[in-house]
Parts: sequence; structure tokens; C-alpha cells
Amino acid sequence: MTRQRDTLRAGLIGYGIQRSLTPAMHVQEGRAHGLDYSYELLDLNERERSADDLESLVVEAEERGFCGLNITYPCKQKILPLLTDITDDARKLGAVNTVVLRDGRRIGHNTDWWGFSQGLRRQLPEADLSSVVQIGAGGAGAATAFAALEMGAKALAIFDIDEMKSAELASLMAGLFPGARVEPVRDLSAGIEKATGLVHATPMGMDKHPGMPLPAELLSPSLWVAEIVYFPLETALLQAARRCGCRVANGGGMAVFQAVGAFSLFTGIEPNANRMLDHFQALTQGEPA
Repeated sequence: MTRQRDTLRAGLIGYGIQRSLTPAMHVQEGRAHGLDYSYELLDLNERERSADDLESLVVEAEERGFCGLNITYPCKQKILPLLTDITDDARKLGAVNTVVLRDGRRIGHNTDWWGFSQGLRRQLPEADLSSVVQIGAGGAGAATAFAALEMGAKALAIFDIDEMKSAELASLMAGLFPGARVEPVRDLSAGIEKATGLVHATPMGMDKHPGMPLPAELLSPSLWVAEIVYFPLETALLQAARRCGCRVANGGGMAVFQAVGAFSLFTGIEPNANRMLDHFQALTQGEPA
């Protein structure tokens, strides 16, 4: 960790991240602990770069003395070959959202899965996990699938437009959780018919990726719906789910608690999670929660 006179610098690498609230959460919590803490957006879209340029951005961060980086779409899996070390849970998931830069090392962590589970528990404490359908099998999808199974999901069906990805993630999770039934699903409508809950784990619904990940008519009031997208906080999916009578969990919980974990890793200081949650809610005041 690069730290001089309580000065820290961190950043976020991803595509279309200008509305991210991660910088504000980190900086505000840093100030509460007396740190001079800056947090920058390294936006692939703004820089007219692609995920293929990821290594150059990591090198730039190292040269500028960053203590760490958060990694988001589409780089959570592409970052893996660039790391010197990786934690066990991140290795199992095959996805990293937090990289600690320390003493020439790049240490990969995954705080997404814990962040998602904390957010779901707080927003839908009585969610029926007996049969969950998940849309998305990328880096974020690995974290949410792991979280759902870690929380006790008995059955998890994974859908992705890339059938190979859904099959690979299902196989990975089945190996990690042999007591659960985990399988890829090709027919999303058939999978949802038997489900108690729906997890959405793709970028669909973000500012740069507007739209719905499924037809609204597939939703039913008996289904709970959990979202990972949080800018905007009220995605088209959540709007449709509310109209249908579904109980919903927005992406804010995952956003806050992954930041709680990352802040601790970057600074070595345990943050106040409730304070960070209050700050997030203040930042999103006016948007439906």
C-alpha cells in the first residue's frame, strides 16, 4: 500500500462508469478516518479504450502510486492473467473486482459475492432460495451465483445468451456446492416457471446498456427479483417487477458492501458499513429504493 502522510489513491476500471458512486463512498469514508483519499474513474469509454488495454491502465495506476483498483465490466475476468496473487474465493470464482497494489504485487480479491449476499439479506431477508434462476454468467454472475449458493439456494438455473458460458459457470458452481442442483438453462421462460427468485447479473439496464434482460411477461408476483445494476438504481427490470407485484432488491446493496470490503483491503482500516450505506442512500435520494 502506498501511503504517505495519510494520502491514498485508488481507482475504478470499467466501461461507461461515469455515474458510479464508488468514488464518493470511498472518499467520504476516507475523510471520516482522517485520510487524504482520492479515487479516480479509469473509464474505458471516456478514454476510447477497450478491455484489451487493461494492462496499460494497471501499469498506469502502479506508476501513479495507487494503493488499489476496483475492476468492473468488462474486465473482471480479463484481469486474472495480470495478477501476481489471488485469494482462494476469487480463484474459485474466476473473477476479481478488487486488486490491491502493494510492494510490486497485484493481489486479486472478490468482494462482489459478499456484497451481493449482504445486500440481498438486508433488502429481502425472507427471500425463498429454494429455486433461483440467474441471468448472466460473466464475472458478476460468478459472484452472485456463489453468493446465492453460499446463502443456501437448493437449486440454481443459469441462463446466458452465450450457452458455453452458462454451462461452464454451472459446472464450476456444481463442483463447489455438490449438495445443490446447479444447471445451465436454455429456455429462460421454462426456468422461471419453477423459480422462487430471479437474479439479474448482466450490464443490461445500465446507462450504456439500456433495456430489459427478459420479456416482462415472464415475471410473476410470486417471484422475488434481485438486481446488480445500480446506475440507475431503478432499472427497467425493477420497474417492470414492481408493476408485476414482485418483491425486489436493487443493486445498491451489492454496490455498498463490495465497497466496504474494498475499502478495508485498500486502507487496512475497517470502515463503518452503516455510515457508507447511509451515504449511498443520501447520494441516491429521490430514486426509488
